[in-house]
Amino acid sequence: MVTEQAVKQRSNSSCEFCASTDGLSVHPVPPTSDLSAQQSIYLCSNCLGQVEGTVELDINHLRCLTDAMWNQEPAVQVMAYRMLHKVSSESWAQDALDMIYLEDDVKTWAEQGIAAAEREGPTRDSNGAELHDGDNVTLVKDLKVKGANFTAKQGTMVRGISLTDNPEHIEGKVNGTRIVLVSAYLKKA
Repeated sequence: MVTEQAVKQRSNSSCEFCASTDGLSVHPVPPTSDLSAQQSIYLCSNCLGQVEGTVELDINHLRCLTDAMWNQEPAVQVMAYRMLHKVSSESWAQDALDMIYLEDDVKTWAEQGIAAAEREGPTRDSNGAELHDGDNVTLVKDLKVKGANFTAKQGTMVRGISLTDNPEHIEGKVNGTRIVLVSAYLKKA
């Protein structure tokens, strides 16, 4: 409730993309929002549906991003950048992307979401089961670990994996060393 009040006040009770005053709600900015006002934006139902991908993109409506990208709030800048990237085949959106300036940390945040959205598909184990961050997996064959001078043995449990930008790889700790593993050599536990 505190977050909603803060973003409502910050945005003058209007959508931070198109300035609409109808159907407004708070949207946390992924991938790692702490649900604070600094990591959330206030959007109308039309803009929110387009951000979440639940409605078809309305290119004419999204022209509002050329104004939203200049907002002083980093969370708004991040989402405007991501949405402009989604419609970058449009000349006006590409022009806006060429003009936009983001601080280094804000641009990193914006690009994290783009990388997550561009993943080619889910990460799957050797049996085709979908893997998620935090899952536990078992190695299905011995793997020689380059640069670490050890072999990860078949049957070794890797707990609390992390997904990467590449759906064929995951990260996990084996023998106390954090390494990248090929998902085709893993089985979900």
